[in-house]
Amino acid sequence: MADSYYEQLQKDSQFLVADQRLDTELVDKLVLQLNRIYPQILNDKEAHKFRNLSVPTSIRFAELLAHLQVKGEEACHEFYRALHIHAEDVYFSLPTRVSRRETTDPTGTNTADDLRERFVLNDRGPCFFLGCFSVAVGLALLYYCGEGKFLGDARRVLGFTALGVGRRAKEVLISYTDDGNGKL
Repeated sequence: MADSYYEQLQKDSQFLVADQRLDTELVDKLVLQLNRIYPQILNDKEAHKFRNLSVPTSIRFAELLAHLQVKGEEACHEFYRALHIHAEDVYFSLPTRVSRRETTDPTGTNTADDLRERFVLNDRGPCFFLGCFSVAVGLALLYYCGEGKFLGDARRVLGFTALGVGRRAKEVLISYTDDGNGKL
């Protein structure tokens, strides 16, 4: 099993205090969440102490982390939960989280590659895309610039499609159906 939250917080404390992303606003959010949701972890008097703006943020935050470690395992766990809610980027960059990801991925593959592969729609490459795009452009040019004899009554079908759309789109679609003789 992995380290307890208390041990994780001991390991992460130095990183957290040095991290520039933990500004006054974020520290206040963490303190308020711990105070409002878990008053047994951080009572009103303690919350006021950790939100005192006359004390530099880094000192207040270091004192908060030490206070949470004194409170025990549950307090450390709730701190991590609040950090995950309010600052995901900081939470996932913690040394204990990074080392945990590395140990669960023994092959050493990059997780960024896994995310990229998840969003790939096909593996046919750019030539396939260009081919499909060229066919679509060719058909569009043939439809709009070609003579009406080739496509026949396709323009009339487009006029019926305008029945279920808004007024502006309907005007555009109907204007394309006009074949020049005033007929639809």
